[in-house]
Amino acid sequence: MQTVLILHNILRWAVLFFGFWTLINAITGVSSKRIYTANDNRSNLFFMICCDIQLLAGLALYFSNAWFDKIKAGMGPVMKNGYDRFFTVEHAGVMILAWILVHVGRSAVKKAPTDAAKHKKMLIFFGLALLLILVSIPWPFRAEIARPYFRWFN
Repeated sequence: MQTVLILHNILRWAVLFFGFWTLINAITGVSSKRIYTANDNRSNLFFMICCDIQLLAGLALYFSNAWFDKIKAGMGPVMKNGYDRFFTVEHAGVMILAWILVHVGRSAVKKAPTDAAKHKKMLIFFGLALLLILVSIPWPFRAEIARPYFRWFN
């Protein structure tokens, strides 16, 4: 599972890279009223693919690292412990919500009738998803739940 944990950490950076690329494309598309290009489509497709792979790695960690066992044993102790609550409930739940926003957003963008509507939907859905992802990452500066920026170096 250490390999999956390292993969999950590395994929975080790919998710963030493609998420910010998508968000920048959306902002520039809305502000300059440009057409929806293959580059726009590519950025949000890669963002979705990275989120999918990240979800699979996260689920493997979730069900193999005793997080799920803690929930089965009872939610009371889990909710009283900030560290356990973050990883069993908050991180997992918010990241799945972000994953859903990415998928719904991708579908909404594809179905939007105009280029302006595509860019607006990109900005809303992928912007919200990226915000949720950023809030739910256990950054090193978050005292109780801190994880290193690059796991294999620590």
